[in-house]
Amino acid sequence: MSDVKNLIFDKIKEYDSIVIGRHFRPDGDAVGSTMGLGRIISLTYPEKKVYLSNKDKSEYMSFLGDTSELVDEEIIKNSLVIIIDTATEDRVSDERILKGKEVIKIDHHIEVAPYGDISWVEDWRSSASEMIASFYETFSSSFKIDTLAATMIYTGMVTDSGRFRFSSTSPETLRLAGIMVGKGVNIERLQANLDLNDYNFYKYQADVFSKIEMTENGVAWLYVDNEMQKKWNLTKEDASESVGFMSGIKGSICWIAFIDNSDGTIRVRLRSRFMTVNKIAEKYHGGGHDRASGATCYSKEEMEALIKDADLETKRFKESGEYWI
Repeated sequence: MSDVKNLIFDKIKEYDSIVIGRHFRPDGDAVGSTMGLGRIISLTYPEKKVYLSNKDKSEYMSFLGDTSELVDEEIIKNSLVIIIDTATEDRVSDERILKGKEVIKIDHHIEVAPYGDISWVEDWRSSASEMIASFYETFSSSFKIDTLAATMIYTGMVTDSGRFRFSSTSPETLRLAGIMVGKGVNIERLQANLDLNDYNFYKYQADVFSKIEMTENGVAWLYVDNEMQKKWNLTKEDASESVGFMSGIKGSICWIAFIDNSDGTIRVRLRSRFMTVNKIAEKYHGGGHDRASGATCYSKEEMEALIKDADLETKRFKESGEYWI
């Protein structure tokens, strides 16, 4: 991939105006990778104008700064656009940036719908932030970085790898994370920002545990409806985090959280251990990684159908003779 890295590096040097974007409903990786690359470019080329243009923001990642500004369309049309951690065009937070003079895609999801004038996709990476760390290392003799930029990138790496516990974590992941830590990342302070929750959140967590359901073949699932979100004053991010509450159930190698959206749709977060779930997500208007995917259901009936499909796939996997606990 050194050739495409060189192409991207040359484009960054060529343009005086650069707009960076990511997917809507951003997670730590989307925020960390875009902010980290943006800061590296600004530090290296202070004469360039670097913008982050997005229509939404992450309260969870607010300690890194705000990324919800909107750039004027005239600026976009004359800029290099870099879209990170976004598999398909329809998931871009600010769809206007697709009209940039040239568009570069940097992503670590399985590619199902290519876009952009230059595309750098490495779907074996644990995160897009890992790719940005690799990009920095490749051109470290030219790029400048500081503790804040390294913290942004490391934040994306640590969150999208499940604190380096997911199967996508490789020796390369840890090596690149070490380079970022070596730039002065305060791990204790960062983990406090990521892990500490309000007391009310733990009351909500206790409520969640009483509502988890299990299918015949061990699919754990939870429905966080609008009433529950209102009761506990949850953000969409808080509600989505409930998928992690089910990860430790023995015998369950697939777990799913369904979250009511304000537009009447139902957000779906699928997670698994050992088996793959991205094909299920693709069937229900989504996609993602082998063992961490997202989807959307447009009715309760569709939600029930997804649960049945996940239960059947879990049954097949358990009966296949492959390893599972």
